[in-house]
Amino acid sequence: MPANNTGLAVGWMAGRYPGKIGHLFSPGAQRGPFARDFGIEYALDNGAFAAGDNWEEAPWFALLEWAKLSGQRPLWALVPDVVADRIRTLRKWNIYAPQLAKYNWPLAFAVQDGMRPADVPDAADVIFVGGTTEWKWQTVKMWCEHFPHVHVGRVNTYRRLWECHDAGAKSCDGTGWTRGDQRQARGIRAYLEESTKGGRVIQMELLA
Repeated sequence: MPANNTGLAVGWMAGRYPGKIGHLFSPGAQRGPFARDFGIEYALDNGAFAAGDNWEEAPWFALLEWAKLSGQRPLWALVPDVVADRIRTLRKWNIYAPQLAKYNWPLAFAVQDGMRPADVPDAADVIFVGGTTEWKWQTVKMWCEHFPHVHVGRVNTYRRLWECHDAGAKSCDGTGWTRGDQRQARGIRAYLEESTKGGRVIQMELLA
């Protein structure tokens, strides 16, 4: 899921590789959605990573209402969390999950540093692997082994795409794919081509 991007490059990839590209929308960045017209599914982020301690609930609620009125059901919606903070993330789940549940969409729970599978609330439908970068990559395989639907946040390289794929993650997101870095652009296209054909080609220039 190239996050918050509905540009030409994303549309081209979605058309060339059906079912492999989706949208992830954060509060204030929603577009479309285009799933009904173009076969592209979408999910809802909560904006916590970018906002940090300045996160506000009003834009998030606006995003939920936008999705509701769009007539196109999201794949899932991420309950508000606090990056790398186990305790505050669990508290936010208790506050916001009941409110989000009223929409009858699958609920995503963002796991954070120090969490184990036992920390995941029973009502969570999707595991969103967040936390710090180091912790995320140390634990992603564990989450995939324990839960059937895992999404990995902040994935922006060819190597990390394959790491998610090999671990068994259902999806991932990243903001860097279409920002002008040609190595990243080649990386996502190479992954899509290789994974579609069922084989992997080690391209050393993409791994650098």
